[in-house]
Amino acid sequence: MLITAREGDLGNGLKVRRVLPYAKRRMVGPFVFFDHAGPVTLPPEAVRAADVRPHPHIGLSTMSYLLSGEIVHRDSLGVVQRIRPAEVNWMTAGRGISHSERFEHPASFAGGGLELMQFWVALPEIDEECEPTFTHYGSEALPVIERPGLHCRVLAGETMGQRSAVRTSSPLFCAHVALSAGTRFTLDGVYPEQAVYVARGAVASGGQIAEPGQLMVFNQGADEVLAEQDSVLMLLGGEPVGPRHIFWNFVSSRPERIEQAKGDWRAGRIPLPPDDHDEFIPLPG
Repeated sequence: MLITAREGDLGNGLKVRRVLPYAKRRMVGPFVFFDHAGPVTLPPEAVRAADVRPHPHIGLSTMSYLLSGEIVHRDSLGVVQRIRPAEVNWMTAGRGISHSERFEHPASFAGGGLELMQFWVALPEIDEECEPTFTHYGSEALPVIERPGLHCRVLAGETMGQRSAVRTSSPLFCAHVALSAGTRFTLDGVYPEQAVYVARGAVASGGQIAEPGQLMVFNQGADEVLAEQDSVLMLLGGEPVGPRHIFWNFVSSRPERIEQAKGDWRAGRIPLPPDDHDEFIPLPG
């Protein structure tokens, strides 16, 4: 299956490509949401308006990874953490957490503009109500694989014989790959669901070509991918955890839990970040 991301605008110049969920393919393994934001550069006067104000999550882990730029994360656990390229912020919402993502000029737009990959990973049912946690992983925790024409950083899980130090709740993998034109590589075929997203360039597999903003989804198997051009890719996949309900920032195996989360946010029962509590995003609708 070839999925073309939907263009979206989070407001105030922050544009995204929304890859998952897709009408005909809600998830890939446990990955239930995937946004590619930017690259974008904003003038100093526009930065404050583009901030992502405090908002809640339940039932998932978020993984944030930057290709360029910088973001300041604050959450209701009291964590304040900058994230830069080649690092991973892994936040597990469990029973409920809130966080904000703030930008600063000029650091947030260094290196060609802010470019963010953000993934939501659905938690197994047994972990949906776990205690919320946050962990920052530096580049030393994310192994790099170098082969002729290929550079791969393993962000989570295991691929190409290397395992990330990022702690996950279910079997999955995610990697950032740069390929030179004409280079081939083969997906491990270990996981029953896997996909290749093209951020830049173009790749071919099985007679299909994927271009920027497209996700090529595979079933289990050692599928070969060929770079038609110099390309930047995100690889992802894993073991399915079962269907999930999604409303706004809430993910759950149970629709009634989504309704509870709506009420909790309206009533202020999900705390705000102690260092960022003067404003928040209200429940849609």
